Order: sequence, then structure tokens, then C-alpha cells
Amino acid sequence: MQLYEELVARGLIAQVTNEDEIREMINAGKATFYIGFDCTADSLTAGHFMALTLMKRLQMAGNKPIALIGGGTTMIGDPSGRTDMRKMLTKEDIDHNAECFKRQMERFIEFGEGKAQMVNNADWLLGLNYVELLREVGACFSVNNMLRADCYKQRMEKGLSFLEFNYMIMQSYDFYHLFQHYNCNMQFGGNDQWSNMLGGTELIRRKLGKDAHAMTITLLTDSQGNKMGKTAGNAVWLDANKTSPYDFYQYWRNVEDADVMKCIRMLTFLPLEQIDEMDDWTGSQLNQAKEVLAWELTSMVHGEEEANKARESARALFGGGGDRSDMPTTTLAAEQFEDGLIGVLNLLTACGLAASKGEARRLVQQGGVSVNGEKVTDIDQKFSRELFGGEGVLIKKGKKVFHQAVLG
Repeated sequence: MQLYEELVARGLIAQVTNEDEIREMINAGKATFYIGFDCTADSLTAGHFMALTLMKRLQMAGNKPIALIGGGTTMIGDPSGRTDMRKMLTKEDIDHNAECFKRQMERFIEFGEGKAQMVNNADWLLGLNYVELLREVGACFSVNNMLRADCYKQRMEKGLSFLEFNYMIMQSYDFYHLFQHYNCNMQFGGNDQWSNMLGGTELIRRKLGKDAHAMTITLLTDSQGNKMGKTAGNAVWLDANKTSPYDFYQYWRNVEDADVMKCIRMLTFLPLEQIDEMDDWTGSQLNQAKEVLAWELTSMVHGEEEANKARESARALFGGGGDRSDMPTTTLAAEQFEDGLIGVLNLLTACGLAASKGEARRLVQQGGVSVNGEKVTDIDQKFSRELFGGEGVLIKKGKKVFHQAVLG
């Protein structure tokens, strides 16, 4: 099976233009393609896995990736999939986030002469003259067509700013610039980016002629994409300082039964023949499949040693053992206790298990909190400082989230 056919078999392809050309170029290792990453945080998330593993697959087959850091587009903010306007970041914040992205991408993609390239669209977008851009590029876009684009629909109800309205033009200009200056002939992105990406393909054809072979592929349906990389309203980060290897492992170990095989196909590098043999697994075998998924992805991000430690800690804990060596831990300071006591709501927020006291209150009221094996039912319950000595206190949130708290 050749690469393009494998991408289809893994369920990665959503929509394409020029499918015959795309198939031929990818299979021959002749595609130079880009995927964009806006720098809205100082770490990539598990939601970026689709793009990162795709770049690795294509590079292994001889194709050349361009990782486009959105230093310029991040200053505007992508409205796709949003009901509100994104937080405005300073240039210093964006530059810092871009450096963090680079370090994480290097775990997946091989950069260097004749290999993958990393570029920042701030290098060309921030120097554009507004009037010249309107004359050169703006005339190629129909406002009527833009307003019908899926990427703007959710924002139209609450108010789409003119700033965000320009995002499609900026993203389209990226492909146009990369096509001219980097021989980039293909772009990949999420399915929710289809309208933005088609804008780039059309801009190239209108400016450079119908013979300009610019191709577009989108990956991953919106609903599945929104599932990946988030849990309990929080992002699952690739940075170990933001999401520990143990928590990262547990996130993938706890995916829904209906999603586990889909994730294994899309995100791991296991042979399709091996995955096909797992398709009929049910019951306890699905738990084995989840362990496979969690180990493969944790190993990819944090290394085999951390993946092994996370797996053994999880097995010991869920098997009734007492190994907490790799469990996320919060060290409590003396000032967090009042008269030698700490309330359950303060405990949950201090450990990051709830974003606010209101959320902590709801968790307790819904029966979702246990401390040292005892369910907490009283929102006013307090725990003595002495309890946190030694191994500390084991807190369980829901059925599968474990955390320990110890004295400083």
C-alpha cells in the first residue's frame, strides 16, 4: 500500500482538490507541503497530534514539510470554530510561544538542509503595505463568498470583527507566498479550515494562472478534532511542565471505547495489519487497546522511559497497588492551612483539579470527589495538616483522575 492510500485507510483524509495529482506527488515523495500553527499558547497540545504525525509520515516517504509558525496571523486570531474573539497577544508573547513550538516540533520532524523547514509568517505579513495588499490580493476575494464560509458562521451570531474577517486573506496570502518563494505546492489543515485553505488555492490560480498546481487537503472531521486534546475543559499539553507524562498517558488511556481504534489508526505508526487485527476487540481487550494507544503517544512525546513509568504507575494504581511515584503531586505550603486545616474546596483548587471554588463545589455535590478512598459529600469538610505527611493524601476526581497532595 502506498502512502496516500494508507492515509485514506487510516481515516485521515476529509476533503481534497486535485486528488489524482495529490496522490501521485505524495506517493512519489515530491510534495512540498505546509501546515500552519498559530502561537496562541506556549505549548502545542494533544490536538496538534494529527498534524505532527502527518508531517512525520510524509517526511518519512521523502516529501518535504514546511512548519509555518503563525507569528503574523496570531496577531489577528483565527475565528474558525469560535463563538468569541480570541485573546489579543503581544508580539513578545507570540515570539516566546513560537520558540516553544519549535522545540516541541523537533521531536517529530527532522529539520535541516534539504529536510523540513520552519518559517514564520511574521517575516512577510508584518511588512505588507495595507493599500498594496488590498489592490493585489483584496480584489481576488468576494465578500459574499467569504460570509458564506463555515469558518465565520459561529462568529456571525455574536459579532464578527473586521480584524477577524481579514484572517482568511492573511492565511491565503501565506500559501501564495510559500508557493512563490519556497516551491510549496500543497497545504494541509483541519477540515474546519477548508474555506480558508481554498482561498489560498484560488488566490494562487488567479494571480499566477490556471497552470499553477496548488493543492489542498483537509484532515480530521470537526467533531473528532474538537475531542482531541481537551479534557474537563482543559487542554492536554505536550509540555511536561503543563501536563505531566502520567496525566498525558492517562488522558489517552481513558479515551471513549468508540474512539480508541480511530485514534490508534490516525495517530500511531503501528502497521495497519496489526491495527486491523484489533478491530474486533471488545470488553477487556479494549482496555489493552487503550494501553497501546496511551503508551505509543506518550513514548512519542516524552520518551519510552516516561511512557513505561506512566504505564506501570497506572497499572499499579488501578490494580489496587500503592505505587504513586509517577503520580501528579501538589506540595501544599503552611499558609494554605488555617488553624491546621484545609477545606475540600480549597484543596481541589490548590491541586488544579478544579478551576474555581464553584467548580469544586459542583464536583463534591455530584459525588465526584474521594479523599483517601472516602467519598466527600460535605462541601465544608476540612482535612488536618497532619494527614498530608508521609505519602500524603490521595485525591480521586471522577472515576479515573488521581492526584496526591503532600506537605512542603
